[in-house]
Amino acid sequence: MELKYDIPALSALPLEQGEELYYCVPYDVSQEDRSWITDGYLAVSSKRVFVLRGSKVQATYTISEMKHTRAEVTIGGGMLVTTINGVQHFIVRYSAKHRTRFAYMARGINILSKGRTEKVESHERETVCPKCGRALTESGQCPKCDKKGGFIHDFKEMVTPYKWQIVRITFVMILASVVTLLNPHLQGKLIDDVFKSEDGTMGKALFFLTAMFILGAGIVVINVLKTYLCTLLGAQIAKDVRKKMFDKLQALSVQFINDRRPGELMDRVVYDTGNIRDFMQHTFCNLFTVAFIFGLDVIFMLAMNWKLALLAFSSAPFGVWFTLKFRKNIHRRYHLQWMKMDDVSSNLQDVISGMRVVKTYGKEAKEKEKFDDLADEFAKVSFSNERFWSLFNPLIQFIMGFGIFFVLLYGGMQVLDEHMSAGDLFKFVTYTNMLYQYIQWMTSMPRELTGLVESMERINDVMMQEARIRDDENAVAHDIDGEVEFRHASFGYKSYEPVLEDINLKVKKGEMIGIVGPSGAGKSTLINLLMRLYEIDDGELFIDGIPLKEIQNDYYHAQLGVVLQETFLFTGTILSNIRFAKPNATYEEVVRAAKLANAHDFISKMPDGYNTYVGEKGMTLSGGERQRIAIARAILKQPRLLILDEATASLDTESEFLIQQALERLTQGRTTFAIAHRLSTLKNADRLLVIDDHTIAEIGTHEELVAKKGIYYRLVKAQLEMQAQAGA
Repeated sequence: MELKYDIPALSALPLEQGEELYYCVPYDVSQEDRSWITDGYLAVSSKRVFVLRGSKVQATYTISEMKHTRAEVTIGGGMLVTTINGVQHFIVRYSAKHRTRFAYMARGINILSKGRTEKVESHERETVCPKCGRALTESGQCPKCDKKGGFIHDFKEMVTPYKWQIVRITFVMILASVVTLLNPHLQGKLIDDVFKSEDGTMGKALFFLTAMFILGAGIVVINVLKTYLCTLLGAQIAKDVRKKMFDKLQALSVQFINDRRPGELMDRVVYDTGNIRDFMQHTFCNLFTVAFIFGLDVIFMLAMNWKLALLAFSSAPFGVWFTLKFRKNIHRRYHLQWMKMDDVSSNLQDVISGMRVVKTYGKEAKEKEKFDDLADEFAKVSFSNERFWSLFNPLIQFIMGFGIFFVLLYGGMQVLDEHMSAGDLFKFVTYTNMLYQYIQWMTSMPRELTGLVESMERINDVMMQEARIRDDENAVAHDIDGEVEFRHASFGYKSYEPVLEDINLKVKKGEMIGIVGPSGAGKSTLINLLMRLYEIDDGELFIDGIPLKEIQNDYYHAQLGVVLQETFLFTGTILSNIRFAKPNATYEEVVRAAKLANAHDFISKMPDGYNTYVGEKGMTLSGGERQRIAIARAILKQPRLLILDEATASLDTESEFLIQQALERLTQGRTTFAIAHRLSTLKNADRLLVIDDHTIAEIGTHEELVAKKGIYYRLVKAQLEMQAQAGA
C-alpha cells in the first residue's frame, strides 16, 4: 500500500534543514462541512505533520507535542486524532478506503513522537486502483488497467511448458481436418461419376466406397489418438497446477488461510483445476480441428461457387453477434453459480468437521435446514443457467439454419438450370452443414470459456498472492542458542486494530518465561510472532542477536517445539503422528520420546500399539492422550526453542500431573515461552510476563509481582478465592 504519494504541493512545503519527508497520503472528507474532496493530503515529516488542501497548508502540528495519535474508526470512514497538551485534536477525516492507510500514519507518527526514526512499511495491498478507482482483485490486479494481457496472457503462461505436446496434437488435428474434408469430395464424385453418369460402373462405385471406408476408419483411429493425447495433456496440466496451488497455499501466511473459507480453497485446488483439465481435454484440443476445418471449408466453398458461399455465410454474422451480445450475461450467471457452490462446499466442510458439536447440541435439524437452503440456492442458480442455455443454443441454431435454407434454394435452382451438378450441390451442402456445425460449436464456447476464465481467475487470485513471510536474500541457516529479544514490536491482524504495541523484551538462553493476562490481551499473538506465523508490523524480533527475518524460515521452524492447547493429530497412526516432527526418526527414538512424554504406557496397552489408527484429528483418543502424543512429537524434535500454549488446560488432575512431569523434562535447558491461565502451572518459570491493554504491563518473578500488588497480584488473588470457594 502506497504511503508516500508524489504530489506537486510537496515541493512547496516549508521543510527545515535536516527535516525529512516520511509520508504523504490522501484524505477525502472535508473537516468543515463533511463534503467529499479530491485534493486533500496529509504529509508527515520527521518533525511535523502538514494538512494540505490543494497547494495550501491548512494546518501544521509538531510531532514532539503529539501524544497517542490514533486512527479512530467511524461509520463509513475514520478520523486521525491526536492529543496535544491534554487537548484532543481531530486532524483529518477520510473514507473507509483510506482507513488502513491512516492506521499506518498513526503508527508512524507515534514512532516519531517517541524519538525513534524508523519508517513504517505497508504490508497491506491496495483495494482500489489508483488510476481508475475500480476495485482490485484479491491478487491486487485491476481488471481494466492491468497491462499483462489478462486471460490470454495467463492461459499462454499455463500452456507454454507443454508446447511439444501441443505440437503433436496440432499435427493430429491437421490430419483429422484433411481426412474429414476429403469425405464430402468423394461423396460428390460418387454421385456425379457413378450415380448420375452414363459411364458409371460397379468398379468405380467400389473404388469410391472403399476410399470412403478407409477415410472413415482413418477418422476413427485419428480420433482415438486425439482423445488420448488431449486427455494426457489435460491431466498433466491439471496435476501440475494442483501441485503449484498446494505449494502456494503452504507458502502463504496463516492470515491468508484464516481469511478464506476452507471449502472455497478446496474448490480452487480440486474443482477449478479439474475444470481446466476438462477444458483442455474437450474444448481446447478440438479447437484446432475446428479452426483448420473451418478455414479450409471456407476456402473450398469460395473456390466451388463464391455466390453460393456468400449466401451460406449470410446468417453467420447474426449468430456471432447474438453470442457476443450475451457474453457478459453468461459470465455473470456462471460466476454466481460458482459462488453458490463455494457456499455449499464450505458449509459441508464446517458441519462434517464440527459434527461432534452439532450432535452434542442436537442441531442436526437446524444444520440440515441451513444446508438445504444453500443447496436449493445452488440448484436454483444452476437450473436458471441450464434453462437459459437450453433456450439460447436452439435459438442460435435456428438463426444459423437460414444459411443452409438459402444454399438449398439457390443451389437447387442452379442444378435445375444445369449450371451446377447434383454431386457438387451435395458436396456444397455437406460443406455448409459442416461449416454451421462448427460455427454452432464455437457459439457454445462461451459457456466452456466462461468456466475456464472463472476458474483461472480464482486460481490466480491465490497464485498471485505475495507471501508476507519470506526469507531475505541473504538469510542464513542459523543454529538457535535460545536468546530472544523483542524490540519496539507492534502487530495487528488488521492494521487499524493493533493487538500488541511497543513490545520490548529480552530473554536469556535457557530461561523459561510464563505469559499471563486476560483473554484477548495478546498472549497467543506474541507466540504467533515468535513462531513467525505472522510478520511484525513495526519493530524487530531478534534470535541470538540476528533479526528473525534474516534467518531461513524452514531452518528456523525445524528448531521450534510447539505444544498447543488444541492438539491437532493427523489422520493416521500414533507412530506417524509422533514422527511428523522428524520423519526419519527410528522406532527406538519414537518410543524414547513417548516414554519421556508419559505416553508409552497407554500406547502399549492399545491392541495395535504405536500402529493404532487415531482417526481424524485424533478423536479416538482422550484429551490427555492427544496432549502427551503432542509432547512426544515435540521431544522427538529436540527443539532449541519451546513454545507451550495452555498445554495443560481442560485436563483432569491425573492427566495434568503426567503432562506436567513430561513438560518438566521437555523444558530443561531450553528457552521456553509458556502461556497459562492456571498460574500454578507456571511455578517453574524464571520470569512472568503480564500482558494487558496490548502491551507488557508487568514483568518479574512470582514474588516480585505479588509484592508489587498490581495486575498479577489481582489474578493470583482471584484464583485463590475461586479455589477456596470450590473447596468449600
